[in-house]
Amino acid sequence: MLLDLSHPIVPGMTTYPGLPGPVVRAHLSREASRAHYAPGTEFHIGAIDMVGNTGTYIDAPFHRHSGGADVAGLPLERLADLPVALVRRAPGAPRAIGPEAFAGLALAGRAVLVQTGHARHWGSAAYFREHPFLTREAAGLLCAAGAALVGIDSLNIDSTADPERPVHTLLLGAGVPIVEHLAHLDALPDPCPGLRFFAVPAPVHALGSFPVRAFALAP
Repeated sequence: MLLDLSHPIVPGMTTYPGLPGPVVRAHLSREASRAHYAPGTEFHIGAIDMVGNTGTYIDAPFHRHSGGADVAGLPLERLADLPVALVRRAPGAPRAIGPEAFAGLALAGRAVLVQTGHARHWGSAAYFREHPFLTREAAGLLCAAGAALVGIDSLNIDSTADPERPVHTLLLGAGVPIVEHLAHLDALPDPCPGLRFFAVPAPVHALGSFPVRAFALAP
């Protein structure tokens, strides 16, 4: 069973306050293409103008560290066919998710996915307020435990009130990609020992973030 964990990219959408929404247009319309092909044959070639941090996206080390791997440099071993460690934040729990949330879980080599419930606000003003996040201590634990990737269904894996962004700094500094703005984590079966996670971007050089079609494969 395949489970889609991504938000669709829609023209003009806001992923993060202050970042422009994507502009989608026809580079070559079907009508214009007819002049190039046989009667009855037509094509559409689209174009999109967007920042890398659009929709559900992955952060590579280069997003935070100038000498880190860019999106094209991310190894597939950290992006695809990863076993999952799923953490569910209880409703009404503190927004700051500390290391205790990961206690007793096998984390090494896994995609650690944190379901906060915040994705239910996607597309509304509430999504940009009071979002859950990981603490510096949680990031340190995930690095030490050897997590392959960390994802969250929230506005930011860091507190946006903290300009140091310690979680990005630690995880990306350790080569651990981050997936933000995940969706539908509540649909993942738990427990599910055979659950696998995929979040592969196009291999674009000189970018630190890029949209992914994140999904899970459940046996």
